[in-house]
Amino acid sequence: MIRDDILAALPVRTALPALERALGTHGTAVLCAPPGTGKTTLVPLVLAGLAGPAGPPGAAGAGAGPGPVRRRVIVAEPRRIAARAAARRMAWLLGERAGERVGFTVRGERAVGRETVVEVVTTGVLLQRLQRDQELAGVDTVILDECHERHLDADTAAAFLLDVRAALRPGLRLVAASATTDAAGWARLLGDAPVVTADGVSHPVEVVWAPPPSPVRPPHGMRVDPALLTHVAAVVRRALAERAGDVLCFLPGVGEIGRVAGALAGCGAEVLQVHGRAPAAVQDAVLAGAGAGRRVVLATAVAESSLTVPGVRVVVDAGLAREPRTDHARGLGALTTVRVSRAAAAQRAGRAGREAPGTVYRCWSEGEHGRLAPFPSPEIKVADLAAFALQAACWGDPSAAGLALLDAPPAGALAAARSVLTAIGAVDGAGRATRRGVRMAGLGVHPRLARALLDGAREVGVRRAAEVVALLAEEPPRAYGDDVAAAWRTARDGAAGGGGGDPYAARWRQEVRRLSSAASGAGGTGAGPEAGAGRPRSDDAVAGLVTALAFPERVARARGEGAFLMVSGTGTEVGPGSGVRGARWLAVAVADRPASAASARVRLAAVIDEETAREAAGHAYAEREEVSWDGGDVVARRVARLGAVELSVRPLKGADPALVRGALLAGLGREGLELLHWTREARGLRERLAFLHREVGGGWPDVSDGALLARPDEWLEPELSRAARRADLARLDAGQALRRLLPWATGEAARLDELAPERIEVPSGSRVRVEYGGPQPVLAVKLQELFGLRETPRVAGEAAVPVLVHLLSPAGRPAAVTADLASFWRDGYRAVRAELRGRYPRHPWPEDPSEAVATRRTNQRR
Repeated sequence: MIRDDILAALPVRTALPALERALGTHGTAVLCAPPGTGKTTLVPLVLAGLAGPAGPPGAAGAGAGPGPVRRRVIVAEPRRIAARAAARRMAWLLGERAGERVGFTVRGERAVGRETVVEVVTTGVLLQRLQRDQELAGVDTVILDECHERHLDADTAAAFLLDVRAALRPGLRLVAASATTDAAGWARLLGDAPVVTADGVSHPVEVVWAPPPSPVRPPHGMRVDPALLTHVAAVVRRALAERAGDVLCFLPGVGEIGRVAGALAGCGAEVLQVHGRAPAAVQDAVLAGAGAGRRVVLATAVAESSLTVPGVRVVVDAGLAREPRTDHARGLGALTTVRVSRAAAAQRAGRAGREAPGTVYRCWSEGEHGRLAPFPSPEIKVADLAAFALQAACWGDPSAAGLALLDAPPAGALAAARSVLTAIGAVDGAGRATRRGVRMAGLGVHPRLARALLDGAREVGVRRAAEVVALLAEEPPRAYGDDVAAAWRTARDGAAGGGGGDPYAARWRQEVRRLSSAASGAGGTGAGPEAGAGRPRSDDAVAGLVTALAFPERVARARGEGAFLMVSGTGTEVGPGSGVRGARWLAVAVADRPASAASARVRLAAVIDEETAREAAGHAYAEREEVSWDGGDVVARRVARLGAVELSVRPLKGADPALVRGALLAGLGREGLELLHWTREARGLRERLAFLHREVGGGWPDVSDGALLARPDEWLEPELSRAARRADLARLDAGQALRRLLPWATGEAARLDELAPERIEVPSGSRVRVEYGGPQPVLAVKLQELFGLRETPRVAGEAAVPVLVHLLSPAGRPAAVTADLASFWRDGYRAVRAELRGRYPRHPWPEDPSEAVATRRTNQRR
């Protein structure tokens, strides 16, 4: 029986006429509807003709009279749990079970019948369907739900659907729906689509700011300060004491859920856990409704949207979320913990007001809230783009330049993705999808894993390859350990027992069946379900081979206690208690690299041998002559490498002179030009040239380290090309080399001694050296030798730069410094004379030094 009363009470009903008009006139629309309005449940039913847009919907739903026209509607959700829950909720509203007029399809599970009109799918399933049937034959409307989350699959599906509307099916209707979204941006993307807004629910949600009593460390990588989790548990207990109803608590991950659950022991309520890894039965029980007692539901972001957890009146928000991050240079991807966005915080708070007035306890301050990002980071900006690039290539747009995307993919990330796809044979040199790439795209796993499944099946059989790939597709629990082979055995044991006590093993077994079926039907594997064409291999060897095929650039060789070097050049380490610590070679499946760490940390790896390493990462094998600057000198050797890993090294005689020259330049760049032979005259020449470059310019050369290293051909040849080692550099006369840079062609070189004289003759007749190493030329001379000189000496020709005169006592000690000699004789000399004439009575100290005769001698000798 249709639940007319519930359908009629859903607030989104008031926006349905406007939505129908927008779709009728424009074909696309953006629907903004707060949580609890019925956006996910009523809208698809109305658009499919299963419920009326206004008034009592019972007649239409029950089939009385002709009723509205039935239209097929696909609803795309970002998560499996949301897809299942939405379908079951709509079916329940119609008085049916999922699989009748409302069904769902998620990876590994399908409940769809001949009468199904509304089908809820994950965005990943929708992408697969679009690749198989671009027209989506028979589908009238596609709803992209929770588009504010900006998942990569959802953004890609929207781009593909807009292509379909433009080229194949202009009549296909498209709705972008969310509670909190960039409505203007989505409207522009959908061709200036109308924005339809639904009024929110009447249930207010009170906000309680509950920051920790003392500062906590910010999240770092996957790490969350235990003090924050302790505080979250305390806030949950506070909420249970202060408010009625069940409590929904948002945490970033499964590990944090487990720790908070432990801290809530004895809280007086049933503690339940909802996350993507929870068994479907547990997820369904949480969504089914409360029992006799109170409940505390600890959940990840899967409960942010599209789900109504019955009985919840209170939300406790830890304020954290997990987002993917990829180090494209090292080929490492991982989830990282970030502060929640304001949009996600609003979604979470809305869970408390779905059925009645509620309360949200936010574990941060009101001031911090204003500094949060307005929306989550678009996944296309931060994630590994290999799967996206393969989807785009299969769609016929390898560059993705023709796709209508809210955010363009970063060029560097897309190039790294194409490099991966080329290496595994998924795309050709022009980026177009190969037949193999099309098969990979249809397997429903990351292209790396698709390669491991197809190529591994030929060697070890489809079933064994599928079992290892299923393990790599969803990282096993930490309790399984960090050894792929050992984790594989644990999963098989758990699955053999029915998987009842091990939800991961149950999901793994289901995925193995799906992958085995997909790989057997993909064609081109050349292997049966059990045995491959390769040599017999143990389970440990199979785990190593398949893992290495999936991540060839993460093949690593030991280089010390617990330390390894990957083919990619990234250093990595295993923990002290690791099951793979003693291995000579590893294939690393999961690793992360904290921002401040020098090496990556291995979380999951398989032991392999060198033969497997060469087999999997053969594209990285090379033998070549290597001449480098190492240990302070030129080192020449013949090296066999697997990427950054050296397999063998032999000394090399008669190395290529060009390589030797490059190594010498690298040494100069690393250790500096001091490797050359610098006399005092050479250093002085360099300082004079630097002064003229700064003050006169023109053709006078820049002789800074960077400038000289950038133009070695102009001043270090031919000596550099004749050199073979460090000692040869030490014999290279730097002064003679520098003279090659003088502006000989213009004739200015002849003016070097005029513009920047090495010495200046003073009134006493002495020729005193000028030092050009500072910001101003310095002339250090005894005071008595300058008697009679009224003006400060100047250099640099027309620039007339005054020297800085350091006046010395008869003993050569500093007495005064001046750049204006006339002013010194007039104002400063008296004080110096009064201080020094008693100390040096044998030297002249005239009343008027500007009129006195300069001397180098004492009074007696004069």
